[in-house]
Amino acid sequence: MIEELLPATVVAVEAHGDETAVGDLWGATLYPEEQEIVAQAVPKRVHEFTLARACARRAMEKLGVPPQPVLPGERGAPQWPAGLVGSMTHCEDYCAAALVRAADLASIGIDAEPHEPLPAGILDSVSLPVERAHLRALATDGAGGYGNPVHWDRLLFSAKESVYKAWFPLTGKWLDFSEAEIAFTAAPGPHPHGTFRARLLVPGPVVDGRVLGSFDGLWTVRRGLLGTAVSVPHQPV
Repeated sequence: MIEELLPATVVAVEAHGDETAVGDLWGATLYPEEQEIVAQAVPKRVHEFTLARACARRAMEKLGVPPQPVLPGERGAPQWPAGLVGSMTHCEDYCAAALVRAADLASIGIDAEPHEPLPAGILDSVSLPVERAHLRALATDGAGGYGNPVHWDRLLFSAKESVYKAWFPLTGKWLDFSEAEIAFTAAPGPHPHGTFRARLLVPGPVVDGRVLGSFDGLWTVRRGLLGTAVSVPHQPV
């Protein structure tokens, strides 16, 4: 699912519920320093932490980089091996990691969520009034003409998560839900998918000497999940 949302230069590795239920995906184990981080965590958290890193290490191998620990840095953002940028995500019965050489992309962000409505009251806290109006219009117009409805509220939340994951490595700063305005476009096809743009409402990151005012991404709905991804390209001189 995630790989279809990313450029060909990105290596994405994912595992679905039928695979992760085994609990030892590709002989998944943690390095001692990773074990310390989840030493007091509940089993579910340890399981997700372990499988996400198994996906990340498989992606490293595909890029020719020796597998190594992935430790959380500032605000929990994963610290990647030198020369790589990447992102990880996990939700119920799904986890994924995406890595790319820093020479090919400036940053990436991925997120996966169950394709179901947000809990009551959450949308207002993660969205702007203009975004809520946009979601209502998408639902009313039947954007994309898909047979099953798209849970646009959950998709918005996921897109903002992907935007933040791409933003933070470039800035080292928090990005509030209210500081990026997202608009979706639905594409026709056998399953829901399309594009989105996140207009940054605060000064954007500087990439290759240019200030970015927006991030672009892709979204899809598959197998009871929705996925979003943002790719930040290098800026031509």
